[in-house]
Amino acid sequence: MRALWISFAALGVTTLIQAAVVVLSGSVALLGDTMHNASDALIAIPLVVAFVLGRRPPNRRYTYGYGRAEDLAGIVIVLMIALSSILVAWEAISKLIHPHRATALAAVAGAAVVGFAGNEVVARYRMRVGRKIGSAALVADGLHARADGFTSLAVLVGAGGVALGWTWADPVVGLLITVAILAVLRQAVRDIYRRLMDAVDPAVIDRAESVLAGTQGVLGVGHVRMRWTGHQLRAECEIVVSAASSALQAHEVAVRAEHNLLHAMPGLVAALVHADPAPQGGADHHSVLASHRELASGSD
Repeated sequence: MRALWISFAALGVTTLIQAAVVVLSGSVALLGDTMHNASDALIAIPLVVAFVLGRRPPNRRYTYGYGRAEDLAGIVIVLMIALSSILVAWEAISKLIHPHRATALAAVAGAAVVGFAGNEVVARYRMRVGRKIGSAALVADGLHARADGFTSLAVLVGAGGVALGWTWADPVVGLLITVAILAVLRQAVRDIYRRLMDAVDPAVIDRAESVLAGTQGVLGVGHVRMRWTGHQLRAECEIVVSAASSALQAHEVAVRAEHNLLHAMPGLVAALVHADPAPQGGADHHSVLASHRELASGSD
């Protein structure tokens, strides 16, 4: 929460400075950068709402809590990025059709440098805090801010072109910024889609399987399923234990495996570990569930 409010304030000040120069100069490239920085600053609002909701405890209706609110906030962020790209493209095309020479080029250049500096400070802070708390959304937002910083530097190119008498340079750079925004939009859509579809990095699954296999008393590892709810990771795992184990002994192995996972996996807040007895003589201990598992897997 502190990272969000501080980055909101930093980008808010950056945006206000740039907006004042936009009014003074009429630079469409700087307008694009300003709109992008404004959307980045406003991204903090849905994330703050999501983090506040995510603190609410689970109940009988929302048994996993409200962590998904963070993922829903991602949809709002995607829509805001899309809106900013549309507005910048519209203004750039309008300036190409009806040319207008940007003025106060020194101020435009200075505002571009301010935009780069503001974004870079925010990027470093968001990524540092995001990695510390295990929030992929906050780390990705930091990378987004860093990309926006380099977009701000592109405005310098437009100002230099106008200074050389190329009146088309400013709107063309505005269109290039639109393309950069669309590239960020594509990445954001991909990340949010994967999160909503419960995708995880396969390396995370590999790590969990390795931890389970290395737990004392575990003879094998079955299915491992993991999903993110906001910036919290949950797991459902199957392990194989000795068929000679008592219920208490199998439970102790499962608890030991869960404990090891919680210590080894950043962001993991809960793991349900199911212990299966090792097969003996070809016996299938799950035969009664075979038809149900076929339905769950989509088999005819």
